[in-house]
Amino acid sequence: MPDSAAIALALAEFRVRGVVCVRSVLDPEVLVSMQDPVERALTSRATADLSEMGRHLAAAGETVLTDGAGRGRFVSGVDHWRTQPEFLEFAQSAPLVTLVSALLESSALWLYEDSVLVKEPGTAQRTAWHQDLGYFHLDGHQLATTWCPLDRVTPETGAVQYVIGSHHWPSVYRPNLFVSPMTIPGTAGDEVPDIDAMAAAGECEVVSFSTEPGDVVIHHARTLHAAGPNTSPVTRRRAISVRYCGDDARTFVRPGAPRKAHQEAWIDGQVLDPVEHPQVGPVPRR
Repeated sequence: MPDSAAIALALAEFRVRGVVCVRSVLDPEVLVSMQDPVERALTSRATADLSEMGRHLAAAGETVLTDGAGRGRFVSGVDHWRTQPEFLEFAQSAPLVTLVSALLESSALWLYEDSVLVKEPGTAQRTAWHQDLGYFHLDGHQLATTWCPLDRVTPETGAVQYVIGSHHWPSVYRPNLFVSPMTIPGTAGDEVPDIDAMAAAGECEVVSFSTEPGDVVIHHARTLHAAGPNTSPVTRRRAISVRYCGDDARTFVRPGAPRKAHQEAWIDGQVLDPVEHPQVGPVPRR
């Protein structure tokens, strides 16, 4: 667990850049203990095969971000904590809660959702540039996502890329289909700009982190991010992502963005239901 000085440095970086990688936050044994729950999550109804979705989109004539055919799968799921208690325990872990509370400068913390993100060896699909906030039925500034790898992650295996400072950009961008820049029909907001062209022209700066199990990358819900394919022939890229809300988070229904069953009756401006979005912090002092 980082000490107070390391957390202060991380906070300063997070405020300016909208993303920070903090090393050795989690005990690697905790990540080992999550390997079986992740494998079970990959077979649950809450998980989707995004590579298969990409093939369907390509067959329909849509643009799909892929580097060749590839034999691997890009699989993602959400809300595993609802059926697998190990994920709720993981989201409540003291190192994560303490770190995110400090970076969001929030007195309390709530779980919005968790996610499992796996790119198997030889996965050709890229993850399109996107912003989490466009998918969230939330408003507020104290919103962040943690990315906790179970494997060593490098550019070869699909390390996530982030646009530095994009959490300060005024737009909320339309959500897309992850393996395609195609936006979800009926959604509102601006189109995600051509980040690759902007970066090539020096109009924005992109950063990526090679990580080990135990490292945690935290980004603001407004920060634009993407990821490459997993071109390794042998190494998996498994990660658990936990999305947290702070004191100022309120419900805000975003037209067209997928809604969960409990969100259908949401009215803008409400505090989160503590049953559907449990409070996970502050961590009690011992």
